[in-house]
Amino acid sequence: MTETSEVMDQYLHALRDGSDFSRLFAPDVVWTTMETGERVEGRDAVRDHIAALHTQLFDAHPQLVRLLTGDGVAMLEAVFIGRQIAAWGDVPATGREVRMPYAMTYDVAGGLITALYAYFPVTALHAQLTRSELSGSAPH
Repeated sequence: MTETSEVMDQYLHALRDGSDFSRLFAPDVVWTTMETGERVEGRDAVRDHIAALHTQLFDAHPQLVRLLTGDGVAMLEAVFIGRQIAAWGDVPATGREVRMPYAMTYDVAGGLITALYAYFPVTALHAQLTRSELSGSAPH
């Protein structure tokens, strides 16, 4: 097993069991949401960002589809499954269930994750949370 594979296995295990996944982040780790360009910098800030998405804004339980690792890089495909429990951006808490496929890529060096790139469909998630409850309704 490569160093990258070991780091990613430990990271995903920690995410799933609620233990300290930030111990696998470099102190200057950077999260980038690719669709919006949003950047979150630093171990604690990235940890808090991930925790907020999974436990404070949404009651989320991502489902792993696949994980690929190479020398210093990893790619994860998953499905974000959860219920919105707090305001997210301009969307008040709806209580709606969401299901959104996404991908993440990671840079790994020295046994730590140094960068996370979120290919997360922010616009599509927003649409799921704000769509009309009337099925089949369309603007006239």
